[in-house]
Amino acid sequence: MRENSNTYEEIYDYLKQKYKRVTIGKKELAHEMGIALSTLDLYISKGVGLPPYKKVGSRSKNAKVIFDISSVARFLSENQVQTI
Repeated sequence: MRENSNTYEEIYDYLKQKYKRVTIGKKELAHEMGIALSTLDLYISKGVGLPPYKKVGSRSKNAKVIFDISSVARFLSENQVQTI
């Protein structure tokens, strides 16, 4: 899906069309970032390397984590690695 030239709008449109909702979960974000779910959990625990997220639920430890696709699109468009 992603090449180095993709813009925020292209990534946002792709995510919105693919998931047909405005938020995605951890498993979906891990897939879009090309990382393992355990790596995503590590990033969450360290508070680094991720777009902004919300925890939904009464217990913060077992709360569901969701990511707004507009934040995900911005994060992916601004954090692309150029390959040669």
